[in-house]
Amino acid sequence: MAETSTPWPNREPHRPAAVAHTPLEDAQAILLGTALCALGVLLLTSAGLVTGQTAGLGILASYLTGWPFGLWFFVLNLPFYVLGWRRMGPRFIARTVIAVSLLSVFAALLPSFVTFERLDPWVASALAGAVTGMGLIVIFRHGASLGGIGILALWMQERFGVRAGWVQLGFDAVLFATAFVILDPFLALVSLLGAVIVNLVIAVNHRRDRYIGR
Repeated sequence: MAETSTPWPNREPHRPAAVAHTPLEDAQAILLGTALCALGVLLLTSAGLVTGQTAGLGILASYLTGWPFGLWFFVLNLPFYVLGWRRMGPRFIARTVIAVSLLSVFAALLPSFVTFERLDPWVASALAGAVTGMGLIVIFRHGASLGGIGILALWMQERFGVRAGWVQLGFDAVLFATAFVILDPFLALVSLLGAVIVNLVIAVNHRRDRYIGR
């Protein structure tokens, strides 16, 4: 008798059905993600370092002008909301505005509660990259971003399949070329470590084919 059943090796593995996040889960995730990113900013600025993406522009601008990072970060994000609204939808952009606003506030408040007696630049850069990368993943997975280049990167990932981390890495290359001119070259070099780490964390971990919580 001919075998009519599908051979075992060719059977598709069972995948649980995706379950949408609740509003409470989204809220706690955005709070957690922005708090982690604010900690990353504090580590960087306390050591005189910089990072990539729109946050890096905000930090560089704060060094040059003396105006707070939170203000620069909020203002620099405004033009990107148009792209987010058209390409990613009003729900995405509304959550992104909330996340950007929270990060701006957390970054302004955190230095009043956390200071460092000793902070090695290399350690600060590595830890900032790690906590920022994880914070961004939490935010991304709950339908938001931290605006700016993050919006562009997420749109390109959705539209063309280009990993968000690689898009941001390209932007960071230009930003750090500028940082080497503006900052102490040694600090710019140390900062590069954190930028590489945050982008690698995103590139390796932010994958729809492995995440089913949406």
